[in-house]
Amino acid sequence: MFDATTILAYKGENSAVIGGDGQVTFGDSILKANATKIRTLYKGEILAGFAGSTADAFNLFDMFEEFLTNRKGDLVKSVIDFSKAWRKDKVLRRLEAMMIVLNKEHIFILTGNGDVVEPEDGEIASIGSGGNYAISAARALKRHANMSEEDLVRESLKIAGELCIYTNQNIKILKLEDKA
Repeated sequence: MFDATTILAYKGENSAVIGGDGQVTFGDSILKANATKIRTLYKGEILAGFAGSTADAFNLFDMFEEFLTNRKGDLVKSVIDFSKAWRKDKVLRRLEAMMIVLNKEHIFILTGNGDVVEPEDGEIASIGSGGNYAISAARALKRHANMSEEDLVRESLKIAGELCIYTNQNIKILKLEDKA
């Protein structure tokens, strides 16, 4: 896990949501409190979040977007191709970074080690220093509260921000909704 961020994603029945806190740290100092660590990709059909160095995030988001474009938005094929390329690149594979990517059908955690992990439940994933707090809160809220996907992500990240010193409560959320 990486110090300095918390990203939580939830692929629910009505929408796919990703959220992230805004804190950027350098050692034991806060450099910025309102960073954006999540974005939409491929014509707004894919959500992505990043834990690791900010400069690395831009490179990896751009690289992943190219794979999505080449694969016409096919998330499954794109994560496999991207993971292979990330792992083979001598510079990129040394990055201490992780990504979560999702659409309405799939959710994956990606690493420079070549890992492509689809969560066991296929619904909730988290990365970053506060990731375990956020995913624990999300699972509990999913079981015991009747909340929208967006509210569940927001509240879970708030809880993580109360517990993790590298996570704040300046939360940003992106959502893909079903068009019903």
